[in-house]
Amino acid sequence: MEFLIISGLSGAGKSRATDVLEDLDYYCVDNMPVRLLPRFAELCLAAHGRYEKVALVTDIREREGFAELFPTLDQLWDMGLDYRILFVEAAVPAIVKRYKETRRRHPLAADGGSVEAAVQHEIELLAPLRERADFVINTTNLTNAQLQRELLRFFGGDNSTRRMAVNVMSFGFKYGLPVEADLVFDVRFLPNPFYVDHLRDRTGMDDEVRDFVFSGEQAPTLMRHLTELLRFLLPQYVEEGKYTLTIAVGCTGGKHRSVSVARELTEVIRQLGHNAVLINRDAEK
Repeated sequence: MEFLIISGLSGAGKSRATDVLEDLDYYCVDNMPVRLLPRFAELCLAAHGRYEKVALVTDIREREGFAELFPTLDQLWDMGLDYRILFVEAAVPAIVKRYKETRRRHPLAADGGSVEAAVQHEIELLAPLRERADFVINTTNLTNAQLQRELLRFFGGDNSTRRMAVNVMSFGFKYGLPVEADLVFDVRFLPNPFYVDHLRDRTGMDDEVRDFVFSGEQAPTLMRHLTELLRFLLPQYVEEGKYTLTIAVGCTGGKHRSVSVARELTEVIRQLGHNAVLINRDAEK
């Protein structure tokens, strides 16, 4: 079992780090009381593989109880638990600025006391823990995507090369745009099977409908351009740290043209090395 203890300076980004670790399939607990660490570890170990990766946050918010952290960590070693410590920090001006923006109170700030003084005090208190940490991440100049990449580098394992999931959704404009769409392509300029009697009640999942839509030059030309566009775009989204991308393809009713193109686009994306799922939102309406 992987057992990760997350600590660090207040306002440095521990919550954001926890969000990323949850995406990496860690079971995460925030603000765990120090005294509960051994008991919690026992429960995880007794689950016999149910909790393969666990991450919990414990920090200065516990005030007096945090002083018991080192003896508690020794208990974990005595239990045979090979834990690791992630320490998240940032420069004092950056943390002060974040507290001003969120208007939250620093856990160590006395009434009327300055945030800067509280952060400096916290740095002093946590210095021994920082020295003991296995990983230290400074978030001062990191974007969310850059923080995610750092965490993937440390804790991603096989997930560090995880392929982005792409949802390709066909839809009908008359039913409204999909609210989850990241990219939208309008294919209403393509030949419309709706006006062909024996195709009207079928969908783009039928080969005959698909062949009709792709019978002219427009659809194949569109697919060539979309393939080159996605060949460029998809790696950029992966680099940015996106886990899921939704590409919406729309026609009037969402039954023929959009389904035919979305079907082809799904195969193209798979050939480009990404997980792709076809969703036909309005095909049966």
